[in-house]
Amino acid sequence: MIEISIPGFGEVKIAHIVMDYNGTMACDGIVFDNLRGITDILSKKVDLHVITADTFGIAEQELRDFPVTLSILPEGSQDKAKLMYVAQLGSDNCVAIGNGINDRAMLEAAKIGIVLLQEEGAAVKSIMAADIMCRDLRSALSLFTEPKRLTATLRS
Repeated sequence: MIEISIPGFGEVKIAHIVMDYNGTMACDGIVFDNLRGITDILSKKVDLHVITADTFGIAEQELRDFPVTLSILPEGSQDKAKLMYVAQLGSDNCVAIGNGINDRAMLEAAKIGIVLLQEEGAAVKSIMAADIMCRDLRSALSLFTEPKRLTATLRS
């Protein structure tokens, strides 16, 4: 678990980081190549989850050596499925990371919602639902290995 006290934001106790796959952890189905070290470090402190519709059908293969729990969602109502996933883990102990419109509800529900603006772009509604916007997943995950960055962004 990662515990951080953020002035004006409150006590943060993170047990789970829930990530979208395409547009967040991968582009065109292929995992970004700079994520191995940071996911290994964070997996020792929190549970890492990847939830996806697996548009390209290769998420399981791409993530086989990553310390994550992969959940492939059925087509339809993915926004509700992602929200329910975060709720079942306990939204107050979750970080949600995504970029698409189907990530909006989980970003809003999680203790900390992080939207990413990468090659795929980011849905404006998801940007507005998030607490933080980062340029890439490595930067977002680094907020939890260097928590003073998180405090600097969220304190009031």
